[in-house]
Amino acid sequence: MVRPRVWSVALSGIDGFPVEVEAATGGGLPRVQLVGLPDAALSEAKARVRAAVLATGLEWPPGLVTINLSPASLPKGGTHYDVAVAVAALIAQREVELVSSVRTVLIGELSLDGRIRKVRGVLPAMLAAAKAGFERAIVPAGQQDEAALVPGVTVWGAGRLAEVIDLLTGKPVTNPTEAADASSPPFDGPDGFAPDLSEVIGHEDGKFALEVAAAGRHHLFLHGAPGVGKTMLAARLPSILPDLDEEEAVEVSAVHSLAGRQLTGLIVRPPYADPHHSVTPVALVGGGTGELRPGAISLAHRGVLFLDECPDFGTKLDALRTPLEKGTITVSRARHSATFPARFQLVLAANPCPCGRHGLAGMDCTCDPLKVRRYQERLSGPILDRIDIKHQMSSVNRVLMEVGSEAAEPSSAVLQRVVAARDRQRRRLAGTPWTTNGEVAGSYLRQQLPLPSDLGVLNTALQRGTLSARGVDKVLRLAWTLADLSGRDRVGEREVRAALQLRQGDMRGAA
Repeated sequence: MVRPRVWSVALSGIDGFPVEVEAATGGGLPRVQLVGLPDAALSEAKARVRAAVLATGLEWPPGLVTINLSPASLPKGGTHYDVAVAVAALIAQREVELVSSVRTVLIGELSLDGRIRKVRGVLPAMLAAAKAGFERAIVPAGQQDEAALVPGVTVWGAGRLAEVIDLLTGKPVTNPTEAADASSPPFDGPDGFAPDLSEVIGHEDGKFALEVAAAGRHHLFLHGAPGVGKTMLAARLPSILPDLDEEEAVEVSAVHSLAGRQLTGLIVRPPYADPHHSVTPVALVGGGTGELRPGAISLAHRGVLFLDECPDFGTKLDALRTPLEKGTITVSRARHSATFPARFQLVLAANPCPCGRHGLAGMDCTCDPLKVRRYQERLSGPILDRIDIKHQMSSVNRVLMEVGSEAAEPSSAVLQRVVAARDRQRRRLAGTPWTTNGEVAGSYLRQQLPLPSDLGVLNTALQRGTLSARGVDKVLRLAWTLADLSGRDRVGEREVRAALQLRQGDMRGAA
């Protein structure tokens, strides 16, 4: 009895684990038994694979076929095991004889006519294969560029099961058939349009708050009347963020590959996610009934998560507490769990009340006091306490709308200052787990970095209850970012006072 072994990869979040696929044939009624904790989608591979093999003109084992996915204790899900299961069964039937002893990872879903479909998660699967020492891989044709982003692994593309067999038996496939589209809906990625700060008229205080947030990776809360420009400013934050470094680009690309985005290169620009307030908790944090997929907070990893009209998100905002502190989100189900990266910059935007005119000079609010209070209480204190910068946006003066007014500063100019500030942070934090001020632990801020001798303004705020212990750390992080933007090597009382104003929402004197 032949018991061949071929390989695929199981994904848990963006982490992958090699899976050995074994096939054994024996007597008994013709059927396929799949063992190794498969989910429903993988269990259905038995019928897909058999039909694909017969459509290719090859013989399927006539008796009992047992397919084992090892390690058996690891839950496995998805359709990307189809090609590996088919090859294992064909080797057991002696229809295929491998010509090389080099281990090859097989990734791809099969159609009933023998075509191979594209699948999600090729990049994290190849990262796991390279880490485990694999040297070769066969992926759906059209996804070779994504798989080739991982160095050290020789990648071939195949569009049909017959082409996989040819590659494994030493026959060249110079022009593989394009693989069919994935059976799951395609990921709706960004369209590449990047709005520029030069399009924003006025709002100099808001632009300054945006620049500080970008320089130190700080969270930002914009509040003001409807139509004042909150969404306009938030959408332009990615335009003043530096490119991702190689490690960050691989992380971000792996998450988006897992979500179903077809990659031709690493994602080097910080991503931007702005889910609608009707988003479900699963779509926001990740999960699902079958395969666990990343949510909006993970798709914004190393980029910006913008929640417009944030009070309408309600209790869903509380799910952000752990990611804001840890930079990861763990989604647990009865049989398994997965951890996704979620280190994002959070930008919130809100009106002062349902009608948007409460407390604004010259405007009459139509909301009764109870309605205003309930609206404002939808934003929980723990979430607001995790925000670094709070900025009240005011209406733009009509004079600034005049034709021929001076052009606003473009994003490229602001980006240069942000990059310079980030470089100062990177040098100061060399040898630590952090690269930006927004990530630094509070204990390191207070014990390892020089601070002004007079911190009376912070002590006063603590005693009055207007600042929490977490808020003190937020102010110190902001103070260091202000010093970095000014080219200073130390934090002074001026930076601390300006940071406190940014934290509490008063922009006067901060710029």
